[in-house]
Amino acid sequence: MAERVKPYKSAVNYWLFTTDPDEYSFEDLMRDTATVWDGVSDYPSMKNLRDVEADEEVLIFHTGTEMALVGIARVTSDPYPSPRGQNVDDQAVDIVPERRLPRPVRLAEIEDLPEFQGFDLVTDPDLSVMEVPPEVWSRLLELSEAALAYSTQENQE
Repeated sequence: MAERVKPYKSAVNYWLFTTDPDEYSFEDLMRDTATVWDGVSDYPSMKNLRDVEADEEVLIFHTGTEMALVGIARVTSDPYPSPRGQNVDDQAVDIVPERRLPRPVRLAEIEDLPEFQGFDLVTDPDLSVMEVPPEVWSRLLELSEAALAYSTQENQE
């Protein structure tokens, strides 16, 4: 059987994975030291997960009542068939925790800033796996290291 050829090599090196902290939180990942990231069910997110490669970094976003970026993980495997998948197309990757962010970056803060208006977290928040452009990644890390400031546009006069 011929080896599967990817139509392109993804230039994206950064990702965002969402999780409900009541089901599996970043703290759970820190405690477990590694996990299989599976359970991605919507097609656009599954398509993104198939592009993830080993050694890429991931921002972990808590959904639910928290709605914030909380930590960074590293992917340790290429995508593979999900061991708990409902169908043959379901994929999974292995991840390990890297570090907790200095402070959570709330979705409301991200939504208020003009530079994030084209970012998938703002434009398509239902995605559970999304690309993070390098400039957005850097800016999000800057925000996590900065003290919480007024970020609404009307306060930036």
